[in-house]
Parts: sequence; C-alpha cells; structure tokens
Amino acid sequence: MATMNAAIVTSFDEPPHYQQCEVPQPASSNEILVDILAAGLHPRVRTGAAGAHYTSTGALPMIPGIDGVGQRPDGRRIYFIAGDHVPGTMADKALADMRRAIELPDGADVARVAAAMNPAMSSWVALRRRVPLQPGQSVLVLGATGNAGTMAVQIAKRLGAGRVIGAGRDPGRLHALLSLGADEVVPLTGDAEATAQALGAAASETDIVIDYLWGRPAQQAITALLTARSDRSRALDWIQIGAMAGPAIDLPSAALRSANLRLQGSGQGSVPAAAYRAELPSLVQEIDAGTFAIRPTAMPLAEVEAIWTRPDPPGERTVLVP
Repeated sequence: MATMNAAIVTSFDEPPHYQQCEVPQPASSNEILVDILAAGLHPRVRTGAAGAHYTSTGALPMIPGIDGVGQRPDGRRIYFIAGDHVPGTMADKALADMRRAIELPDGADVARVAAAMNPAMSSWVALRRRVPLQPGQSVLVLGATGNAGTMAVQIAKRLGAGRVIGAGRDPGRLHALLSLGADEVVPLTGDAEATAQALGAAASETDIVIDYLWGRPAQQAITALLTARSDRSRALDWIQIGAMAGPAIDLPSAALRSANLRLQGSGQGSVPAAAYRAELPSLVQEIDAGTFAIRPTAMPLAEVEAIWTRPDPPGERTVLVP
C-alpha cells in the first residue's frame, strides 16, 4: 500500500495534523493522480475543515483543500478544483478531475496561481456568469477589506465597471483600495446611522452589489441603498457570496415590493461546474500577467498545524507546499 503525507482533520475542533495516509486511487477515466505543487489555505478551506461550510458532510477523517496546482505524470502543470467526493489537495498527491482542470502557461508562478485563483474566482464568476457586468455599471463590494473583497474591487474595474465602491471594517485596508481601483470607500462602523448615511450617499445608484458579509451589515445596507435610491424601479442586483457577518438577515417584504431588488447567490450549486471550468483559462491568464495584487506566502505542508489559525497579512495568502 503506497502512502503519502497529508494534512488530516480528525476533529472539527482541532487544526489538521501532518500524518501519513494511503495514496488515493483514480475511480474513473476522468481522474488522474498528480503531485501537488501548491495549495492555498483559503478561508473556505478553514470553514470546511471545521465542518461549518454548507457543503460539509460531517465525515471524518478528511484531507482539506479545495483547489491546487499539480504536476501530471507527463510533467505538465495544471490548476484544478478538487472534486466533491475525493480527498482534498493539502497532501503530497491528489486526484484531479480533468473536467475541472486547466493546463498552466509555461513559466506560470504556481504559488501565485494557488494563492489567487480562489479569492478571485468568486467575483470573477459572479460578474461574468450570475450577473454579467455591463461596461460602465457601478459596483459596491460589501466586505471589501478581506482578500476576496479586495480582489473583487480589482476585478470589477478590470471587467469594465465605471465606478467601484468598497465598504469594509479595516480602515487601513479600506484606504489602500483607492490605489487598487476603488473610486470611493465607506467604513462600516459600529454607528449604524452614520454607516447607513454614508452607504446611501456613496452607493445609492449602484447597479450590482457583491456581498461577502451578509448578516447585519447586509441588512442595513439594503435598507440604506433602497431608501436613498432616486429610482427604485431601476434594478439593483445583489449577489450573495459570503457570510462573514452572519448566516441570516431580517428582510422586510416591503423591500422586495417597493423596489426592483434582485437577490441571488453565487457559489457551489448555483453555478454549474462546467461554467466554472469555462472561466478558468481567462482568469489564470489575468493572474499570471500580474493584473491583480496578491502575494503568496509559501509554507511547508509539514507545518500545517502550527500555521492553521495564523491570519494572513493584508494582501497575502498562505500557500502550502509539500
């Protein structure tokens, strides 16, 4: 029995442990075994390893990791999204379904690709597949000071937004968005009235909201934007992606009757796997070209337990390397 090293979750209350386990074997003609070169330690990975993601089955033990850069047996390097029912990518080897993979350009920085694809993919797919962004439209990013939100500001501009507003809690990171494509920023503070006024003034005419927060900030923002909107019959597309501030909101029915508010989510289940796959080549090209600002911090997989809860500094993403 062939074995490999991997990060293994044995309890949802503990970080993964670096242990040996059996090498997975392909179960279909679409799967190949690849050597992992880099796998990103994304917030989504931590959520899954805690059993808290909506896709979690609760089954243990498990190997975390939802995507990665791997090397095929023929030497070619690929980026792939891990299958739903196979071990994750934080291991020496992993199974890559070639229907969810693309070959990387020669010379591509594998750590950069592993760091950037996941945080970039959420807004890239949302603005190309869920609510295709039209040139000149305005976008509000709610939760813009996280890595995915910061990437969303840049992606909205790259895809042709005429105006981008970033809203978030971290003052330092919020100000930095102005150099990354944001036209205006709004601090989300503990003063609900002041925050609502600021959001209404800055983003009342927004066409699309990319929401990484949900919870109370989203609830307040919906009311603030609709109240200040000059023409409530004009569509406001709200794309729900993350729930960092809470899993639920209290939405009055009048908000849906009195305005053209269109709520939808973007994520696993709402976007077909084939649609994600179709967007990968163009996104890899942008990342490889250095279009978006993100810095990978490569760390040995063997140190996964020690670094698991360490927060990423602004603009950085931890990447585990076997």
